[in-house]
This record gives sequence, structure tokens and C-alpha cells, in this order.
Amino acid sequence: MDRRRLAAWALGAALVGGVSYVASWEMDLPRAWSIAWKGTGVGFLTVYAALRARSFDGWLLTAVMGLGFLGDVLLDGEDMTAGGVAFLAGHLLAVWLYLKNRRTGLRPGDWAFAGLLVPAVAAAAWALPDDRAAAVGIGVYAAGGALMAGAAWLSRFPRRLTAAGALMFVVSDLLIFARIGPLAGQAWVGFGVWSLYFAGQVLLCVSVASVLGREDRRRL
Repeated sequence: MDRRRLAAWALGAALVGGVSYVASWEMDLPRAWSIAWKGTGVGFLTVYAALRARSFDGWLLTAVMGLGFLGDVLLDGEDMTAGGVAFLAGHLLAVWLYLKNRRTGLRPGDWAFAGLLVPAVAAAAWALPDDRAAAVGIGVYAAGGALMAGAAWLSRFPRRLTAAGALMFVVSDLLIFARIGPLAGQAWVGFGVWSLYFAGQVLLCVSVASVLGREDRRRL
């Protein structure tokens, strides 16, 4: 079986794992099983990206997805600091990937949107949690996600997929912070967090890998 077919199977497994993970919330599973189930979504996206990778940028994307997988597993294991560091490292790698693939012909409005996104998201994240002692750290972390989304907006990858996926990731994070603030106890928030996050990761991964893959095939 060639790599493209294996990649398609990996993507299918990611979708099955990520979508079905919601069902595990109603099951009395051992923690290890729940963590493993959660990890299948972005874990198989990492495999998909690796199978599609033919260039340095493709391996950068693989590393970004791998750090997302690590963050998922660590956060579900209740190591919030280590999970946050893994996600933040992934955001910074993604910023590198997107800015080295910057779109030509960017307008002042594009730069303004990307630039304003960072303080706007950081301020919103800082304001959300009831625990004010944690607010500064949360704001710093959120700024990293916003920087990633702004870089995705400036990249040459399709905005309706890549930038949209990055913004969905950012909104998912804001819902997490709202869950320890004004949306505490709201049953729908958990579903919103996971669905926005996982859908965003799928859009980011598939859109970037597809563009890079087409270019790699033309070079062969």
C-alpha cells in the first residue's frame, strides 16, 4: 500500500477517533482508556501529516500536530502546565511554518487584523477566569494561540480552511477559559471546546498538507 493510501486511512482513523471521543464522556472508562481514546484524533492526524511529508515544511507540520497530540494527552492526564507548554510550543512552530510561507500581496488590512488579534484574544482570555491569580498566565498562553492564528491568516495556505481552523482553535481555548469563569457549569461548553478544537486541527492539517503535497508532486 502506497503512502498516499496509508495517509487516507490515517485521516479516516483520526476522524473516527476524534468524533467518537465524545461518546466516551458517558462511559465509565478507566482514565488510561479515556486518554488513549482522546489521543487517537490528533495522534492519527500526526501520522497523516508524517505520511504526506516530503519537505521540511511537511515535517514542521508533523511536529505541530505531534505537539498537539502531546498536549491533548497531558491535559487529559491533568498535567495542565505540561500540556499548555506542549500546545504553546506547537503554536510557535506553526508561526514559523506560516510566516516562512507568507502570502504575497498582503494588504495593510491583513497585517492589521493579524496584529490586533493577539492583544484582543489575550485581553479576552485574561478577563475570563474567576481565578485572577491564573489570569496572567492564561493571557500569555492565549497570546501564543492568537499569534498562530494571525500567522495563519498571513500565510499562503487557503484562508477558508487554514485560517478558519486556526481561529476555531482560538475560540475553543477561550471557551476553556470561560468554563472557569462566566460559563462555569454550562453543559454545552465541553462539546463546544472539543468540536471546535478537533475540527480546527483537521482543517489546519489537511489544508496545509494538501498544498504542500501538490507542490511536492510537481517537483518529482
